[in-house]
Order: sequence, then C-alpha cells, then structure tokens
Amino acid sequence: MKNRRDNLYFNNFSFHSFRVFRTFAAMPQTIHKIVADDKIPYIREKLALLADEVVYLQGASISAADVADADALIVRTRTLCNEQLLGGSRVQFVATATIGFDHIDTGYMQRSGIQWTNCPGCNSGSVAQYVECSLLLLQQRYGLTLGDTTIGIVGCGHVGSKVLAVCRRLGMRVLVCDPPLEQSTHHPTPTTHHPTPTTFVSLETIMQEADIITFHVPLTRSGRHATWHLADDRFFHGLARVPIIINSSRGPVVDGEALLSALADGRVRDAVVDVWEHEPDISLPLLQRVFIGTPHIAGYSADGKANADNMVIDALCRHFGLPHPGTIEAPRLPDGFHYSGSPLELYNPLSDSQQLKDNPQDFELLRNNYPLRREHFAVY
Repeated sequence: MKNRRDNLYFNNFSFHSFRVFRTFAAMPQTIHKIVADDKIPYIREKLALLADEVVYLQGASISAADVADADALIVRTRTLCNEQLLGGSRVQFVATATIGFDHIDTGYMQRSGIQWTNCPGCNSGSVAQYVECSLLLLQQRYGLTLGDTTIGIVGCGHVGSKVLAVCRRLGMRVLVCDPPLEQSTHHPTPTTHHPTPTTFVSLETIMQEADIITFHVPLTRSGRHATWHLADDRFFHGLARVPIIINSSRGPVVDGEALLSALADGRVRDAVVDVWEHEPDISLPLLQRVFIGTPHIAGYSADGKANADNMVIDALCRHFGLPHPGTIEAPRLPDGFHYSGSPLELYNPLSDSQQLKDNPQDFELLRNNYPLRREHFAVY
C-alpha cells in the first residue's frame, strides 16, 4: 500500500509475527510470557523489559494454543477474549489497548479471576480531531456557517466532552444527550479541554433541533441505556430537520440499513461514518453514499496509540508488581513543520475516505497498516 505523507502521517513498524527475548540483566521480577497483538505500535521495547518472552501475533488469529502458557495477553478489538480463548490457560491479566471492551467477556473474566483493563479516553483527542476536521470539510461542502449551526452530541464521556470543547471553539450551538451521565452523582470536573454541559437534553430534543448529530457512546446491547441501533428506522423517521449524521463510536450504534434508507429518502442530508456494522464486511452502498467513509481509524493518531501503550504498561506493572520501564512518547512532528492553525494541515479525512472508497475490499488492510497521524497538543 502506498505510504501517505501529505497529512503528516507516521508509519508503524513492520507487521510480522515474531518473538522478542530478554538479552539484558534480569530485573527483580519479570513476567514469564506475554502474547500481544502485532499491530500495537511503540510498545515493544517496554514489553521486552518486563517479560522473559513476548510473542506477537495477528489479533484475529490469536488462539487458545497461543495463550495456554502465557501470563498476560494484550489485544485490540479483533481478539475475542472469552472462555473459548482463555479457558484452561495460565493467563491472569488481559489488557485491551482500546477504549471499547465489547470484545471482552467481562462476566467470564470475573468468574475466572482474570484481571482485565481497557484504556478509557486514550484516543479521545484523536476522535475529536477527526470530528473537527470533518466539520470543517462539511462547512466547505455545504457552505455552512458553523456559528449558526446546532450540533447534537450523543454521549459526553472522554470523547464526547472533547468534541464538546471543539464545537464550542467553533462557535456552534451545542446540545448534549447523555442519560447515564446526567443521572450520575459523579459528574466529571470541567476543565478547559474537558468541559461538561450545564444542562442535558433528551435524544428527542436533539432529533428535533440539531443540524448535525454525532454519536460518542459505548456499545451496549441491553439494559436501560442500551445503545445498539440507537439510531434506527424509528429514529430517522422522527427527525424534524434534515441533519448530517456522524458516527465514530461503534458501528451498531447506527443501523446502517436505516441510515442508507434515510439518505436515499432525503431524511438525512449526508453522513460521516468511521465505524460500521459487520466490519470488515461493510455496506458498500452506504460507503459510496456517505460524504466521508473511513476504515475505523478516527482514533488512530500516534498520540492516542502512545496514550494506550502507557495505560497498558502502567496496569501491567501494577498487576505484576514490576518496576515501571518508562514512558512511551509519540513520534515528533517533522523538523521544519510550522502549524499555522488549520486542523486540516495536520489531517484531512477525505484522503482516508477516498482510499477506502477506491479499495473497499482492503478495509482491514487499510486499518491494520494505517500510517498514524499526529494531533496538535495545544488543541486536543
């Protein structure tokens, strides 16, 4: 795949399965064996300091035989961590270097006494960057005046709160719907980059008043606040305006067939979709219809990956009682680069969208070999 440099991307390492063995003086305590997804960047040097053996494998192909004698497992979303994978193994700790954890059978983990962790908020800045750049491109495409535009944010956690900050900076009128957060007695403390709304609104209010609706909720299939197909056919038929839909949370939060129908019927003006139902076998008609369609990479910045790595290393050291091997830093911006203030200088999602539209069969290849972009630290 051709390497892209136009948006200040940085290549990952070569993605091949191999083993790393310790070749230095032993630390006071070590882990015997770690199995890790081979697409997690920047983490290898630190893991080599913590374990006698680290085996890197493709996430979707990690098997029970691979983890049978491992002490720890480090994955992404492509590895289903359940009894079929972990039953009878020596694994006592699982970390997913992602925000989401719907690929982890948490009930089985609890019953089996296996500790697990995810990385909440690790790529929130990256997703906020993706949404901001998409909004700027939508502004160009439709001649929007963002100061006269109402955006509805569904979900105001780690990601949604940063998107809220972005939208306020752009001068937009912002409506926020987050029933679990609204009902919680433990609201996050507002900061410059993590503001919380003074009031919340219902999803119905957003359906009536928003010109743009963006989703930032976890995927839950049951319960009082289930989010599976939150935006379904009933949702789209209930819209009072003709909004633009943005989904960078989880694919099944938006019913893809219902969205395609709403686009065809003129109930939705356009869409930006980064996450899809049935990945990597995504809806080709929906891909070709949306303004921006990308291969689940909204959170794929070098900064976000480094954040996740550090959270994994921190949790690993705490669990096994190991000395910390040091902080992982994201690659520097190229020498001589001067940021003039436009987010599109750092990242233009239309580039990723065009690659996927031209090569939809390469969804997984494009995602797994994504040249990580940089955020601008002062913005996100």
